[in-house]
Amino acid sequence: MERKLLLLGLLRQHEMYGYQINDLIDAHLGANINLTKPTAYRLLHNMAEQGWISYREEKVGKRPTRRIYSLTEKGDAEFQEMLRCCLGQYQPSEHTSTLCLAFFDALPPEEVLPLLEKRRLTIEELIVANKSDQSHHGAFQLTIDHQIRHLVTDLEWLSEVITRLESSDWGLEVDIKNHPSSQ
Repeated sequence: MERKLLLLGLLRQHEMYGYQINDLIDAHLGANINLTKPTAYRLLHNMAEQGWISYREEKVGKRPTRRIYSLTEKGDAEFQEMLRCCLGQYQPSEHTSTLCLAFFDALPPEEVLPLLEKRRLTIEELIVANKSDQSHHGAFQLTIDHQIRHLVTDLEWLSEVITRLESSDWGLEVDIKNHPSSQ
């Protein structure tokens, strides 16, 4: 539902062609939204079939023909309903990229720390990219701010983990017999 909400919301602001939509998502929401170009185009196609959006084709110079998408009244009503549903719910964020942290002790420490440093650098770069993009206004900026907050929190936590690992022989051993999950 969130992917459709995103696409409909973008088209609610103004008509766009597919490349613009994908470029906007990649540039401003890439760390927060997992939406590939093929998936975006498939969703746009499906929403056009449902009558939520319409499109016209445009040819500019020697470039391939492109579709300019716009929101229909039916699509706006669907967007409003999705928005009401989404705003009233809370679902914890999935952090599938952190699952590997549960098993990092299977690798030698000399391999883990450089990998975690690489991860930290990636987060730092995402923070810089998001903070440098202050071109949004109103409620859309809240999404960017929320994304930055998550990245900053992830960076702080990861830095703590790296510090703990650097200061001991892992320092994260768990006493299985006394661990709450074994009781």
